[in-house]
Amino acid sequence: MASLHVRNVDDEIIVRLKERATKNGRSAEAEHRAILESALPGDDEDLTFDQLAAKLRERLKGRRFTASEVLMRESRDER
Repeated sequence: MASLHVRNVDDEIIVRLKERATKNGRSAEAEHRAILESALPGDDEDLTFDQLAAKLRERLKGRRFTASEVLMRESRDER
């Protein structure tokens, strides 16, 4: 594995990266890796739907989501 060093990054960018890492429950370094991985095209074109779904489930593992029926009810109640 190699290291990547980025110079002259604006302070506001650093703050936003740290906030994003915290929001996603990752270290700043792990968040940087995730951003780089998502920004670069991979070999996903050759994957089946089931393989892509498995990758997405793995990527979202540990995150909390609101059930769709709750979101729909909240949307109806706002009208």
